Amino acid sequence: MTQALENLLHEERIFPPSEDFTAQANARPGIHEEAADDFEAFWKKQAMDRITWFTEPTMVLDDSDPPFFKWFEDGKLNLSYNCLDRHLQDHGDQVAYHWVGEPGDTRTISYSDLAGEVNRFANGLKRLGLEKGDRVAIYMGMIPELPVAMLACARLGLVHSVVFGGFSADALSSRILDADARLVITQDGAWRGGNVVPLKENTDKALQRTPDVSHVVVVERTDQGVEMTDGRDIWYHDLVEGQSDECEPEILDAEHPLYILYTSGTTGKPKGIVHTQGGYLTGVATTHSLVFDVKPDSDVYWCAADIGWVTGHSYIVYGPLANRTTSVMYEGAPNHPGYHRLWQIIEEYGVTIFYTAPTAIRSFMKWGDEHVDKHDLSSLRVIGTVGEPINPEAWMWYHEHVGGGDCPVVDTWWQTETGGIMITPLPGVVPTKPGSATIPFPGIFADVVDDDGNSVPLGGGGYLVLTKPWPSMARTIYGDDDRYVDTYWSRFPGRYFPGDGCKRDEDGYYWLLGRVDDIMLVSGHNISTTEVESALVSHPAVAEAAVVGRKDELTGQAIAAFVTLRGTATGDEDLLAELRNHVADVLGPIAKPQSIVFTDDLPKTRSGKIMRRLLKDISEHRQLGDVTTLANAEIVAEIAEKAKGPGED
Repeated sequence: MTQALENLLHEERIFPPSEDFTAQANARPGIHEEAADDFEAFWKKQAMDRITWFTEPTMVLDDSDPPFFKWFEDGKLNLSYNCLDRHLQDHGDQVAYHWVGEPGDTRTISYSDLAGEVNRFANGLKRLGLEKGDRVAIYMGMIPELPVAMLACARLGLVHSVVFGGFSADALSSRILDADARLVITQDGAWRGGNVVPLKENTDKALQRTPDVSHVVVVERTDQGVEMTDGRDIWYHDLVEGQSDECEPEILDAEHPLYILYTSGTTGKPKGIVHTQGGYLTGVATTHSLVFDVKPDSDVYWCAADIGWVTGHSYIVYGPLANRTTSVMYEGAPNHPGYHRLWQIIEEYGVTIFYTAPTAIRSFMKWGDEHVDKHDLSSLRVIGTVGEPINPEAWMWYHEHVGGGDCPVVDTWWQTETGGIMITPLPGVVPTKPGSATIPFPGIFADVVDDDGNSVPLGGGGYLVLTKPWPSMARTIYGDDDRYVDTYWSRFPGRYFPGDGCKRDEDGYYWLLGRVDDIMLVSGHNISTTEVESALVSHPAVAEAAVVGRKDELTGQAIAAFVTLRGTATGDEDLLAELRNHVADVLGPIAKPQSIVFTDDLPKTRSGKIMRRLLKDISEHRQLGDVTTLANAEIVAEIAEKAKGPGED
């Protein structure tokens, strides 16, 4: 690659915070400067103000052995206590979760209810012989027993490893083996899109390869018949029956492991990212409060992610509960039984803060404005995005149709490895620009550098790096310190490299450009797939686009686009030509796609991320790679067939 990425897309729209919002915001003007002056003092203040410590830390940051940084090392605490016990005396009756099941059943769970269930389950786990430091795999859908299981583990000092309920038996077994988990918590089945995902059946298949698992706890959810192995399997309701609703929390070191969460690498086996106690809770409690402007006494907050991903760990469980938030938790698919489901829930529960992914927003656009517009969403006051860069036009659609043109949009960049939000606007403080995550969170230090690690001037593009440690950062890859160093700290020594391309505009705003693996080299120009996708989505006929670079003898790589259309738009030759010219007008002729394929959907993982690797295989007419991790594997053959037809210059 050359030393910087092309900066092709320029966004002139800007949305300053309203005076009314600023007047009541949790974040105050000047907070970024305060944190920059003394970032250790800033983070210590957050830790002391937001956490109840059994032993208050005297140490803040130990940077004696980089990159193995430690935070608040001599402090002692318990996350379950911080999420539950300390709220009970004055706020035990407050709702912790409004839970909505996909078939339409609901539960309202107070903080007292949640604490009692966590304690009973924790006592049950002790009965099974589990001890502090043991690893527990959790393979579940979005039911209340999932946060119960996590908090029970946290209460006892067990290290949980949540495996997304959409993953296969092979994915589950590899994670159990890597973590050396001795217990699996699952359920008979999970509802998703009107179907039952056979979690217990998948677990049984996985356990054929994991002989060291001694027990499986099974939650009864879908009432389907499942096989139970005598001596190993136990029903959740039988385990908690008769258990005390009191359970003393373990007093844990701030650096005691809290969880392992596996994230796929570009090559090799998944990486088990390790997060610990005190620094992680400091990071997620602080970011949750300031980014979403949460008011514990009045807000109804909904992070519409899955707890199987880090977004759910940080912003459905630990951050919201530590901040005494009332949350909505939904079990099923966003389009079941109809495209209106999410908006119906927002209206019914008076949701005030909503956090979802750009891929979901683009689906909402594709399904049609009418499903959103017929619901009263006036309760919303903050809306956010997470998971990948958002196209400016998708940002505008979200702002206008979901936020009513009034809600601040918090576009957040972060990763499993960072633990919490790193780059984001603070509502009431930072003006927003459609498509930009704006600036680093207070106490977070970032830069954009070239191939040699030199800072790129404003207006240029390159590689995103984080230049100082932060409390919620991963401590290592489980069982593989060397891989942790090689993956994140070797490309630019002394700086954390997340693997993302980025540009900064003249105002210093950060524009994330996706993984550097997705950068295309076209006639000597490094072009981000994100920018070309954004240009395509800015056309009124386009709902979603995915772009890859394919081999080309003349230009090195040629741009191949795959496009889904809005509403009644027709994908014909006229629209093909119009879209190519539209991209050339927005970005310049160098970014004009050589081919465009119209498709009803794009291949996506079960977390909603577009599988560009498969699209690259299709565009280069190669044998297709593994599709078993896809949520919609059937679309791949359909796209491959269409790619043989017209659409190329």
